[in-house]
Order: sequence, then structure tokens, then C-alpha cells
Amino acid sequence: MSAPTQRPKVTEREARQVAEAARERDWHRPSFAKELFLGRFRLDLVHPHPLPAAEDVRRGEAFLAVLRTFCETRIDGARIEREARIPDETITGLKEIGALGMKIEPKYGGLGLTQLYYNRALALVGSASPAVGALLSAHQSIGVPQPLKLFGTQEQKDAFLPRLARTDLSAFLLTEPDVGSDPARLATTAVPDGDEYVLDGVKLWTTNGVVADLLVVMARVPASAGHPGGITAFVVEADAPGITVEHRNAFMGLRGLENGVTRFHRVRVPAGNRIGPEGAGLKIALTTLNTGRLSLPAACAGAAKWCLKIAREWSGVREQWGRPVGRHEAVGTKISFIAATAFALEAVVDLASQMADEDRNDIRIEAALAKLYGSEKAWLIADELVQIRGGRGYETADSLAARGERAVPAEQLLRDLRINRIFEGSTEIMHLLIAREAVDAHLSVAGDLIDPEKSLGDKARAGARAGGFYARWLPGLVTGAGQLPGSYAEFGALATHLRYVERTSRRLARSTFYAMSRWQGRMELKQAFLGRIVDIGAELFAMSAACVRAELLRTTTDHGREARQLADAFCRQARLRTEELFTRLWSNTDDLDRRIVDAVLDGAYTWLEEGVIDPSGPGPWIADTPPGPSPEPNVHRKLP
Repeated sequence: MSAPTQRPKVTEREARQVAEAARERDWHRPSFAKELFLGRFRLDLVHPHPLPAAEDVRRGEAFLAVLRTFCETRIDGARIEREARIPDETITGLKEIGALGMKIEPKYGGLGLTQLYYNRALALVGSASPAVGALLSAHQSIGVPQPLKLFGTQEQKDAFLPRLARTDLSAFLLTEPDVGSDPARLATTAVPDGDEYVLDGVKLWTTNGVVADLLVVMARVPASAGHPGGITAFVVEADAPGITVEHRNAFMGLRGLENGVTRFHRVRVPAGNRIGPEGAGLKIALTTLNTGRLSLPAACAGAAKWCLKIAREWSGVREQWGRPVGRHEAVGTKISFIAATAFALEAVVDLASQMADEDRNDIRIEAALAKLYGSEKAWLIADELVQIRGGRGYETADSLAARGERAVPAEQLLRDLRINRIFEGSTEIMHLLIAREAVDAHLSVAGDLIDPEKSLGDKARAGARAGGFYARWLPGLVTGAGQLPGSYAEFGALATHLRYVERTSRRLARSTFYAMSRWQGRMELKQAFLGRIVDIGAELFAMSAACVRAELLRTTTDHGREARQLADAFCRQARLRTEELFTRLWSNTDDLDRRIVDAVLDGAYTWLEEGVIDPSGPGPWIADTPPGPSPEPNVHRKLP
């Protein structure tokens, strides 16, 4: 029996310090969402809606046309679902049309698409097969190309980007069997040895890892003479000696996902393959995700659009009590929610994507909000579609086809979308990440006041800074353009919603300030409260994006009237959700919930669990993965 794996022992405070050190602390450019949380509605940062350059549009539209034909003729989503595998010929075809290099510059053999068109491509291919969309996203959004683009040396770009643009798939390896969103406990090591590093450890949930050619691996370098150490990023050849893909994981959805468990045993990696300096790995990962996260809401927006199509067609054909089901209010309200929210999700993704392309604003909060909002709302939309379809929504597409009906994979979409609330930062982690950024201005000036480890001198200086900041900031939360009936008149009937956003952003900032004054250092423990603060901000951001997009469509297309209708419906629905969240800020069961949780974990209610059978199989909750050679066969699959 092997000894249990020795993982770094860290306290809660140490774990927070590691996460804090990896944050981008400086704000060199304006941020619409950051200002929104501070009670400043900077509409000028998003309106007029930024637009792509003509050449970017030409190149992007040309590729979308090629990709659409490919999706219609060479991606068999039903086959991928049945066989739980993307056929080799499909991946080969993606390589042939250049889909692996959508975001890679043409000088390296890529297509050089903008973030806007890259996301539209992912939405398109994800509608054909969510598994294929996930494969392309994992390769380019968080795999090797993006960190190399941002942090790689010229030698690394010359060596790897041409391969990644045309022939080689990549994967991102951070998570471990006992390490998820707490990287301070990372156990995989990279020990310096001359001009190389020696990697040892096990990585879990390595999307694309089963078929990847190149890996970006996060490992801990021990501090030593000449080596500052810390979590560090490396580019690793997937077929290097000592690498074993021990298992291909299977999930409730995304059945074609090539996701596995990868073991490293004395894997030698050239020092030239290190991305950035030692200790910069987490910062590289988080910076990569600032725009990389936009791929998930892009897929969610595409899924919402498909749900609207199916809901419209089905609800107009299926009759109950003498009328199409869509004409009954009970179903009609669901269709309205799907249509309005699909419009808003696309508005959020397109706005954030174009802002990323402009590179004029800091979009770290906007991208995180898009991921959070898109993943949550798309799941609700798919759930409503299943309900609208009734028993047919719960039935598989193959079963429907076998008895002669249209093969609508509604239940599959529901399963496929569920992972987006976990992928690349779970909803709970996103709440905390966004909340930290939302209160950054406060912590920057007053953080030392609530830090128990700071000296009296530090606290005195913090008090002086805080006094100056709040003397300027608090008066601005009293009145604003949202109280003037004529504000934002160019938006027509939507102006009332923008006035609401302006007023509510100030209300949100006041609520945050009051909470910090009330709880001070305990604020970080009020995770339910912080989650509601973030959800309010997400609704306000989505409302802003919907109104700005509707105005853009009014001036550039023939759908202006319809766009305003959808934006109006969405904003009215969002306002109801926002008011409920404000009520729950101060009227909730959070304290009672904590007492119940303590009692549950202490075993006080085990009697409630009696009378059922636990069908779980044997085994530990978390498998021990000691370092060493792999006892398993290598299931890595080399693609043609």
C-alpha cells in the first residue's frame, strides 16, 4: 500500500494570499463594470457600441461561411453523442479549414480572427456539436496559444504557434485530484535540473488531454539557489517520456469530450519551454482567462438562440385545448423569457468581445460577468425548453427519431450546458472573484483598516487615505442622471431602463459600502451577500448591453423595432430579478442556513437520511495519487 500523497499544507489565509498575489492589481485602463459597482454609470465606455474594422468583418464573415458549410456537412452531432467521441475525420477537417488557428496571427499560419468573430465561430460550431465547440475552445481560449500570445518569447512563438495553427491540439493542465479552485495546494512539482525541469504529479480533468499534442502545465517549482520558485507555467510535448494519460473521463454531458487524467513521472522539460518567470504561473493563467472566459458565454448565447428556434417552431405546431401551446400564457411567459434573454446574452458577448478587440478598456470584470451570467441563464433557458417540449423534451433525440418524430436533442443540450456553471471557475468562485474586483477600490484605500496584522501606524495612514477617498466618492452616490426624466433620450423608450441602471448602480454601491462598514474584516465570509451583490451587477451590465445593442441595430439594420421590443422585455424582467436580489441582501436566511449547515456537518440530522439505499459504489471520495510511474496503460490517442 503506497503512502498517502503529501500535499502542501496551507491555512485559509495562506490560500487567500496566493490567490491575491496572482491578481492583476493595477487598473491602467477604464472598466465599465468596475465603475458600475462603484456607482458610476459610464455609458460613454460602451456607447456608441464599438464596431469591428471592415477588414476584420470581411475576414470573419468569410470564415463563418466556410465553417457553416463544414458544420452542416461534416459534423454529425448525433453520432458524436452516440459514440462519445469526435471522429478523427472531423478533427482532421477542422485542421484543414484552419479552425485550430482562429485566434493565431496569419504570420504563424493562423486566421487572425478578432475575439468577436472567434466567439461567433464557437457559437456556430457549438450549435452543431457542443463537444466540438469545447474542443476548439479548450485548444485556443485556455490552451497553449493564448498564454504564448500574451507571455511567450519570440522563440516560443516561432516554435509552437505554426504547429498549433494547423496541426497540433493543445490542453491546459491546472486542476489536480485534490486541488480545484485552491491552487495554493498544487502538488505537481517541476524541479530544476541544469537546463531542464523534471515534472512529477497528476492532473485531473484535462480537457483535450487525451488527444493533445502540446500541453500547458502548471507546476510548483521549489525555491532554491537561483530559483525563486512558485507555481510556474510550462509548454510540454504530450508524447514526452514519462507522460501517461491514465483514464478518459466520462460525464453526464459533452460525451465527446476528450478529457482525462494525466500523470507526469520524471518528465524532462527544457527550461526554454517555461512561459514567463518562475512563480508567474497563476498570474498567467488568470490573465489568459480574462478573455478566454468569453468562449463559454459565446457557446451559451448560441445555445439560447437554438432554444428560441425550437421553442418557436414547436409551440406553434403543438396544440392543446384548441390553441397552439405557445398561445397559452403558462407557456408563453417561458417563450418570452427565452427570446428576451437570448437577445441579452448575445448582446453581452458581442459587447465584451468587441471591447476586448478594441483593447481600450480593462474587461476582466466584464468577461467574468459574461461567463457567470451566460452559464446561469443558458441553463435556465434549456430547462424551460425541456419543459415546453414536455415528455418529448425528456426523451432522447435517437428515441424520437426511432418512432418517426423530429430528433430534437433538448435533453442533451440541458446535460451539455450544465458543465458551464463549473468550467473555468464555478458560479460560486466567479461570485467571489468578481466581488473581490468590485470592492478593490475600497480595499485599496481602507484595506489596512480591517487587516488584523497591520500596525497602528498602517491603520492610521489607511484611515487618512480612506477619509479622502470617501469624502469625494460618497457625495456622488446621492444624485445622478438617472433622476432626470430627459436623460438618455436618444434611446427612446429604453431610456427609462438606462435611468434605472444609473440609479441602481448608485444604490448598489451604497449597499456595498454599508456592508463593509458593518462587517469590516468579516465581509469576506459573507459569501451569500457578496454573491447577490455580483448578481445585481450582472443584471445591470446585461441591461446596459441589451439597450446599447438595440440602439446599434436600430441604426444599422431593419430590425430596430423588434430589437427594442426584446431589450424592453429583457430589462423589465431583469428589473424584477434585481429588486428581489436587493430585498434578499438584508432579508434572508443566511444566519439560519449557517447554523443548519454546521448541524448537518456535525451529524445532527443523520436520522433524516434513514429509509433509503445509497447506490454509490465503493472507494474513497478523492483518489490518492502518489507520484511515481504509472500503473495504468496509456490511453493517449494520437490523431492523424
